[in-house]
Amino acid sequence: MRTENEISKILVNIFLKVHRTPGPGLLESVYEAAICYELEKLGIPFKRQQGIEVYYDHVKMELGFRADIVVDGKVIVEIKSVDTLTDVHYKVLLTYLRLTNLKLGLLVNFNVTLIKNGITRIVNNL
Repeated sequence: MRTENEISKILVNIFLKVHRTPGPGLLESVYEAAICYELEKLGIPFKRQQGIEVYYDHVKMELGFRADIVVDGKVIVEIKSVDTLTDVHYKVLLTYLRLTNLKLGLLVNFNVTLIKNGITRIVNNL
């Protein structure tokens, strides 16, 4: 069973490969599909566009959000292809982590020259 950090290392290598091949400027869905393809080739379980229930005042809201990719039930990957990430992008991923009780999220913006500058780790009590 892989740890969050082991999954993170694998994902960073996938991000590098995916960014290097088509490059920046594509739709988020293209990067999402490519990441899922690479995870599938490696035999790593994932769920794409997984709906997550949210409870408010003890009432279940049927669909609070959709996580782009949840890898091995442990790491949320939030994909962007924007000129600049804003504070809300980081806060949203942290909220996703808190609501799912997961410990690690990776926010990756593919619309950058160097992908290493587009990857941010967000932790929730890790």
